Amino acid sequence: MSVFESVITVKKSHLDDILHVNNVHYVQWVQDVAKLHWESNATEAILKRYFWVLITHFIEYKNSAFLGDTINVKTYVAKYKGAVCHRVVEITNKTTNTLLATSETKWCLIDAETKRPTRITKEISELFE
Repeated sequence: MSVFESVITVKKSHLDDILHVNNVHYVQWVQDVAKLHWESNATEAILKRYFWVLITHFIEYKNSAFLGDTINVKTYVAKYKGAVCHRVVEITNKTTNTLLATSETKWCLIDAETKRPTRITKEISELFE
């Protein structure tokens, strides 16, 4: 399984009125890490031929993050079938290793030319193994 990690330092712009990271930023980080994982593994030819769209998104908030915290965002593809992959994201405080949030998302692979769902090829599935 190909695991991808990204590190974020919480900035003032991430905070809400009660001075912890606003939920919308967790959602953005889930999307961002999925895109980074895809782009870091796929070849230029694959990136030109395919893209992913989000079908469903579940996120569970466990603990809060605050200004200056260093956040680790880890993702991997748990399974795939047909045109759909299921991705897991775990967001933790890098210093304390406290779990902040978990997310499960379902993505559909789209053919860039036809703009229609397309089966995940062996070449693509191998990127995540």
